[in-house]
Amino acid sequence: MKIWSGVVTEKVMESRDFYVRLFGCEVLYEGEGGWFVLLQLGSTELGFMKPNLETQAPIFRPAFQGKGVWVVVDVPDVEAEYQRIKSLGVPIEAELRDEPWGDRHFVIVDPNGIGVDIVQRDHEEGNA
Repeated sequence: MKIWSGVVTEKVMESRDFYVRLFGCEVLYEGEGGWFVLLQLGSTELGFMKPNLETQAPIFRPAFQGKGVWVVVDVPDVEAEYQRIKSLGVPIEAELRDEPWGDRHFVIVDPNGIGVDIVQRDHEEGNA
């Protein structure tokens, strides 16, 4: 089994470009006319689909409203990622910080308003 997520959004192409540019995601599938894109990073997948598609079940038609969702990108060196992303001119939503449970992370926002938490976990301490 595997879990992957998708977001219903008008910003399918902007989302594709954001995740490919910043994280090197591979485009696994892109629907003709830009109605859908499926991205892969490592063994994980993230999809973006246009809203109000008559071919989709009604539950998948409304667009995401921009609140209450986050995406995590787990990295081996969060300091390097912070510097790299900052140098690309991407606004930092939450500055780099350490958490009591061992994570070190910072946050940016994708084109849909989704918080992207870029995290280095403290695996050696057995935390996270």
